[in-house]
Amino acid sequence: MSIMKEVTIFIPDERVHFILELLSQLGVEVSQKYDIPEEHMNLVRDRIAKSDLNPDLIEDWDIAKKKLKLGS
Repeated sequence: MSIMKEVTIFIPDERVHFILELLSQLGVEVSQKYDIPEEHMNLVRDRIAKSDLNPDLIEDWDIAKKKLKLGS
């Protein structure tokens, strides 16, 4: 079994798909990690908890989207 190394690279957005496809063709294991600030994760967790307590307050996305378009 070969020894694996972890490498972090920074790629311009317009080249990400190309690079990931190239690495895949070469048989290189690829994973994309996203650094999400803890503060953002806590906000989302709070919103999920509130929606779990009051599911009737949640609006369907298609209806909300139409309302947003009408308000523009």
